Amino acid sequence: MKSKEILAQLEALGDEKMRAQNKKRGAGDNQFGVKMGDIRNIAKKLKTNHELALELWDTGNVEARFLAALIIDPKKLSNDEIAKIVSSEKFTHIADWFYSYVIKEYADKETLRQKWMHTADVMQARAGWSLTSGCVTRIPELVDIPALLDRIEKEMPTAAPEVQWTMNSTLAQIGINHTEYRERALAIGEKLGIYRDYPTSKGCTSPFAPIWINEMVRRQK
Repeated sequence: MKSKEILAQLEALGDEKMRAQNKKRGAGDNQFGVKMGDIRNIAKKLKTNHELALELWDTGNVEARFLAALIIDPKKLSNDEIAKIVSSEKFTHIADWFYSYVIKEYADKETLRQKWMHTADVMQARAGWSLTSGCVTRIPELVDIPALLDRIEKEMPTAAPEVQWTMNSTLAQIGINHTEYRERALAIGEKLGIYRDYPTSKGCTSPFAPIWINEMVRRQK
């Protein structure tokens, strides 16, 4: 199938409420408002299709980019291509899908992580801190946790909102997974106060790091 045919399918599935929801979350006007389940159903039918994924991504359409993240082949991407794709998307919901389905599966993601932890590119930095948060949880030997805490304490207050979110996730994961650094992680979270008043739905855990850390530690007992 061609990208034009896929776009026609997506447009036919458009929903005004979903379009408004996407807009509220930061999406631009190049969207149809298709539900995630419908996008996943199309992806299941298409299966992995790298060339089509690149075509869909280049349209800039919100749903086309969600779909591209599901059908692209990470093995066929170079470091430079991934970096270019990451930089090209400002809607964090799409960026996080691309992170989950592509970057996390990419063989050379550690090279990208190390580079992105020292970049001025906001979306690459967001992905870099996401990768670092994952290292804190699963491969802590790759990171210097005291140095990360120093950076978070110094840089998070003035970081771009997109980066602040994943830096905060790293702070929380340090406190949750590393008892020796928990007290300092809690102290930094309290001192900075970032997301202290973040609106949280009933049944969900606040992203405010001290609440997040304490709740997850409580569940581990």
